[in-house]
Formats: sequence, C-alpha cells, structure tokens
Amino acid sequence: MASINRTQTDRSDRRYIAAAMQAPILERQVEVDLARRWLDDRDESALHGLVEAHARLVVRIAAGFRGSGLPMADLVQEGNIGLMDAAERFDPERNVRYSTYATWWIVAAIQNYILRNSSIVRAATTPKQRRLFFNLRRLRARHAARFDGRLSTDEREIIAEKLGVSVIDVERMEAHVGKSDQSLNSPIGEEDAIEQIDLLADTSPSPEDISSATSSKQARSEWVNQALERLTPRERQIIASRFLKDRRNTLAEIGESFGVSKERIRQIEGRALKKMRATLRELVDQPEELLDD
Repeated sequence: MASINRTQTDRSDRRYIAAAMQAPILERQVEVDLARRWLDDRDESALHGLVEAHARLVVRIAAGFRGSGLPMADLVQEGNIGLMDAAERFDPERNVRYSTYATWWIVAAIQNYILRNSSIVRAATTPKQRRLFFNLRRLRARHAARFDGRLSTDEREIIAEKLGVSVIDVERMEAHVGKSDQSLNSPIGEEDAIEQIDLLADTSPSPEDISSATSSKQARSEWVNQALERLTPRERQIIASRFLKDRRNTLAEIGESFGVSKERIRQIEGRALKKMRATLRELVDQPEELLDD
C-alpha cells in the first residue's frame, strides 16, 4: 500500500511540475495590473494569476536544492509560500520585474525549510552561519584533499576567510553536516554516569539581555512616534491604517473613507514615508530597518 501511495504521489508531483513549466509568461503590464489588483483590492483571482505564472520559477529554484536530501515536492511547496510572501510585499510602481523580486523570497523560504528539517538542532541561526551551511559541502569538495573528505586546518582557514566566519564556526558546521542527530540522553564514556545533556550550556537570555532588548524596543517605538508627530493629521491616519494596525487597510478602503481615489492615497502615503525617513535619519543610522515591513 505504501508503495502504491508513493507512486501516486510521484505522478502527482510530475504532473504539477509539467503544468508549472507550461504556464504562460506574463507581459510586464499584465504583471503590474495583477499586482495592483491584489495589493489594492485584495482580488484573489489576481493573486492566483500572478503566482501560477511564476510557478516555473519556484520549480527551477527548488531543483537547485535537491542535494539537501529533502523531497522535491516539499521544496516546491515551501518555495510557493515564499512566492506568495513576495506577492504581499511587491511594489508594482518600482521598475523591477516580479520574478526578480520574488527570487529572494523563494530562496529564503526553501533555505529556512531545509535548515528546520535537516536536523532537530538549529546549527545556523545567523546569516553568516546559514551561508556557511549551504556552501560548506561545495567548498569542502573543492578544498578537501584527504580521501575521507575531512578538512585540514589550512583548508578550514581558507573556507572561513572566504565566508567571513571563524575557523571554529567551520569546525562546528562540518561536524553538524557530517553527522546524524544523537540523543541528548546518550551516555558519555563507559560508566554511563554522564549523559550528553549534562554538558549543555544554558543559552537562555540573561536578565541583562532581556533588559537591553526591552530598552531597545522602547527606543524604536519612541523614534517612530517622533517621526509620526511631524506628519499632518491626515498623513498620520493613513500611515497608521496602512502599517500600524493588525489588519492593514488597502489604498482603496482608505481612499473611500477620505472621499478620494486610491492613487491620491498612494501619493500621500509616499510623501509621509519620505518625511518619516528624513526624521529617522536624524535619530538612527539605518531608518529603513524601522519602516521596511
């Protein structure tokens, strides 16, 4: 029975991939119109049209991660999630094709899925460590001269320099990639008196770390409030409706409440964001971090 189910799944996956590769490529203006209908009017048919036309992009990117050992269908599914995330954030007014913008989101979604499922232990939690995780196998094959595939000290130093990480990071990642998960209750030594879990350090945040994070969050909130105070009441209301509520209102909804077109709201929103960025530049080094979500 399991063999029959696996065969049916494989056939379904092949049919999906074949259909994705045959989807028509959108003209730029059609792509822009679909993106506007989704972002402004929440037209689900427009979202489906945008996503289905770029399904082949997800398949091609997912194929590049087949060496991860995870099912191709799962990689494609995660890539589709990234494709939809891109649709939610894509700005059709910028001179960028949707495929170019969506590529980053697709790759990020697939990589995060691989990191979550390659091991029960999270080994890559920073951008540099994630880059090391995905590049170590390729670089190890290029630089490892010994028959067993292990790296020498010099080879680890070369890889660490190329990826901007420490030699210790390379050693830890090499051990993680090359070994399967072990139980934390497995004994150490012959006496069975000590288990792996007994040697784990407590990595939970210290009271000082929690206090620092709270203070940082309060500071960011104060900076945004100062930027909002320099807006007109109408600009402030539009920014709040678009970015500061649990349910973000569309341009069309806000335009209806003000009795103007959604294009006019878009113009006011753009002007307000410029004002806020100008204010935040006086307060912080990288104001985009506070406004880019």
